[in-house]
Amino acid sequence: MRQRLRRGAYLLPSAFTIGNILLGFYAVVRGYRGDFKGAALLVFAAAFLDALDGRIARLTGTDSAFGREYDSLADVLTFGAAPALLAYFWGLHELERVGWLVPVFFLVCSATRLARFNVQTRIPEGRDFVGLPAPAAAGALCSLLFFSPDSEWRSWMASLLLLSLLLLGMLMVSTFRYKSFKQLDLRRRWSYRVLLPLAALILVVAYHPPAFFLAVAVIYTASGPFSWLLQRRRPPAPRSTAESAP
Repeated sequence: MRQRLRRGAYLLPSAFTIGNILLGFYAVVRGYRGDFKGAALLVFAAAFLDALDGRIARLTGTDSAFGREYDSLADVLTFGAAPALLAYFWGLHELERVGWLVPVFFLVCSATRLARFNVQTRIPEGRDFVGLPAPAAAGALCSLLFFSPDSEWRSWMASLLLLSLLLLGMLMVSTFRYKSFKQLDLRRRWSYRVLLPLAALILVVAYHPPAFFLAVAVIYTASGPFSWLLQRRRPPAPRSTAESAP
């Protein structure tokens, strides 16, 4: 019985990864049918599952090399190919060669980012991400589609999508540091002061979800370059007397 439970525990993270693949594929189907809001929501849900499978694997002690590779392959589909195809279906196909080359650039950068993450074994678990994570890049792109501007905004929205694909692709393969929330412990006790900002957050989500997702995407995407600029402007730490002595 114990061995069967152990096998079931190993299958649990993979089940979340399969759900990630299913949501990514169905997002492409919904985008092909013209339902870009529904497709963006599916990508958001897939990002939530992607965050859960790794946490569950660590909690149950079932983290494995197979699971990491399987998760990366799923992420290439859901957070690389799916957002690129959604942008293409939205209207970039009207731009002929540029309309498909720029989404391919985003897809290649996403696959490169995930491959680099797999080989960065020297970085301790829970440290900051090097480069914009692929789920965050996909969420930022889908937040634009979820915002769903009116038809008269279509001309500049296409230009914004092209610029976002290029910028997000370069940020994924950059060396900017992004905050990782893997060490966030939801089991510990939280102060009652957290209730007020949490309630405000829920009200904002309920009032205008597209604006909320877009604001979160812009803030997190800009946090990497902004932190880098702050570190560059910060004066260097003074050397101690022992270090300055000949």
